[in-house]
Amino acid sequence: MTTFAMSTLGCKVNTYESQAYVQGLLELGYTEVDFKEKADIYIINTCAVTNTAGSKSRQKIHQAIRTNPEAFIAVVGCYVQTSSKEIAEIEGVDLILGSDGKAGLALEVDQAYKQKKRLNLVHEIDNVKVFEALPIHRFTDHTRAFLKIQDGCNQFCSYCIIPYARGRERSLPMDDVIKTAKELVANQHYEIVLSGIHTGRYGHDLGTDLTALLRRLLNEVEGLQRIRLSSIEINELSDEFLTLMQQDERIARHLHIPIQSASNHVLKAMNRPYTIEAFIERIDEIRTLLPDCSISTDIIVGFPDESEEDFNETLSNLDRIQFSFMHVFPFSKRDGTRAAGMSNQISGLVKKERAKLLNVKSGNDYALYQQGWIGRSVSVLFEKQENQQAIGHASQYFPVTVMCDASVVNQFHTVVITGYENGMLQGKIEEVKG
Repeated sequence: MTTFAMSTLGCKVNTYESQAYVQGLLELGYTEVDFKEKADIYIINTCAVTNTAGSKSRQKIHQAIRTNPEAFIAVVGCYVQTSSKEIAEIEGVDLILGSDGKAGLALEVDQAYKQKKRLNLVHEIDNVKVFEALPIHRFTDHTRAFLKIQDGCNQFCSYCIIPYARGRERSLPMDDVIKTAKELVANQHYEIVLSGIHTGRYGHDLGTDLTALLRRLLNEVEGLQRIRLSSIEINELSDEFLTLMQQDERIARHLHIPIQSASNHVLKAMNRPYTIEAFIERIDEIRTLLPDCSISTDIIVGFPDESEEDFNETLSNLDRIQFSFMHVFPFSKRDGTRAAGMSNQISGLVKKERAKLLNVKSGNDYALYQQGWIGRSVSVLFEKQENQQAIGHASQYFPVTVMCDASVVNQFHTVVITGYENGMLQGKIEEVKG
């Protein structure tokens, strides 16, 4: 029995791609084991979005080498694309592959492992125009399924390495999305998370858009009970999209909308395509149309030349917006981006202090947001159950726990929220949905 182990860093797109690699190796007869165990083959799916992500990618490589010095080690993904020379020089790495050619990874690993070959499969990504499909039919250990529909980005925010790591925008043809979604539902994945590097730009290279795709999914995929979006930019939330969301509750009542800063000075330096005034106005419109919608965000602190006044402006505007929760990131200087060469870089101590302050605010805001649901009903997909305690996520993407005798895993239920304890909402099942 030949074994392999997978380690995944980074975003939901990476999670999807790793599942495709696992599926491919299982189909070739390999057996998956935990990454901490001794394996014949290790695959590290890397991330490059921050320096920390790059460091963790290297740590995972060295962990695999320590666990089994004789193992075949394949390293793939964004960090490889941006730092291929550095990865190739690590003693013990046998195969490297960047952001294209991923559909063939399982076969390449299989052949290189058997032939004891070292391979460098990294090539330029800028000229790649066609979406590389990695169809997945079933997700192990997940009730909901991810479906990668888009790759690449054309926005070139000044801090972001991803356009250089992933290349230009490209989308999975709509018929292929529908086909894969039908297969996932047939395998009992009733919630599908549409993911991409720039999901809201889906279809622009194909002469269509995300709203058209959503209409087809809702109309053509029988048994699909919920569609969730991994992330979407504020300027991509069209009136047509919001109207469809309002009309069909199968679109999850949660939007993750990265703001990155709430200061106009910083937003301009970041090359973000909106002002804070326009952002707030659109958030207000969304909440008028969808009052039960949870809105979360990403935010960067300590961007070059972010003054105390800029940060205080961000705090004030965040108080005005009241996101349900925030993912806070200290600015990470990435070589090759415009922000890396900017003057007035902020000290690590200041970045740490600002991040701490926002993380405390995020935790407090999230607790208050959750408690505001007590006494209300939500639709929950239950994902695990142990000793009569079932846990799942509401349409708004907060966790909910209930006590029940019957198994409810992978089922949608309407739950009345009855209380809040230890960061978790408790509820009582009202009725089965669907």
